[in-house]
Formats: sequence, C-alpha cells, structure tokens
Amino acid sequence: MAENADLARRLHEAWNERNFDEIAEATAPDATITIVGSGDTFEGVEGSRDYNKMWADGFPDGKVTIDRVIESGDLVVVEFTGRGTHTGTLVTSMGNIPATGRSLTLQLCDVMEFKDGKVRSQRTYFDTGSMMAQLGLGAGQTASQHQ
Repeated sequence: MAENADLARRLHEAWNERNFDEIAEATAPDATITIVGSGDTFEGVEGSRDYNKMWADGFPDGKVTIDRVIESGDLVVVEFTGRGTHTGTLVTSMGNIPATGRSLTLQLCDVMEFKDGKVRSQRTYFDTGSMMAQLGLGAGQTASQHQ
C-alpha cells in the first residue's frame, strides 16, 4: 500500500511544478476536495484543476514542503508547509482577496482517500485565521473589503 503514500507525495511535488494535468489525471471523476474550515468543495477532475489553480494564482511563487506522510490502507495523511508571496488574487467563496504582497507560511494537512490509484477524496485543513492575519486582513474585515 506504500504506493498511495508515494502517489500523495508525488501529487504535492507536482503542485510545486504547476503540473496540474498530472494531478488531474490522478483524480477520480467523482472525487471531492473539501477545504474543511470554509466547507468549500471542488468536484471531479475539473474541480481538482480549479482548486490547485486557485492557490497557484494567489501565490504564484508558492511552494509546499512535505513534513510528514502517514498511511493506513487507502488513507494517507500529508502534513506540509506552504510558503509563498500573495501577489495574485486569491479567489475564495467569501470573496476575492486582491494581492497584498505579503509573505505567507502555513502549516497544512491533507487527508486523502485513494481507490484504484486515484484520489477519491481530499480534506484540507489549515488555520484560516493565521492566513488572514498574515495577509493583513483584520478581524471582521471581509475579503472583498480589502483594498
């Protein structure tokens, strides 16, 4: 089953390379990606592309570093650190966040479920409060209020 852990590692590396085609090819047609804090859900192969492009558009120089991978059968947990500069618009369900020019470092965790060598589901966890603070968005300020 170490194949699932290896695939999870490779998909995170493919994000660094902006190889969204490779990630999409490893996504099941009925897969879901959920950002747990907001409940935003991306579905299927195109949803995978949208999810990954969203982060790359907001942080064009963004890179992830894998900190730990834990596998149990079809489930793989990937703890990783994301770093980048917010020089593009980050599109969120709460509104667009225009570029702030600020650097960001986030600890993230993906819980991925695989079936037949494809991602069936991914739940992404991260501290949205830390993200907003690092981007200079204060409490009570919505994304669309940021100038």
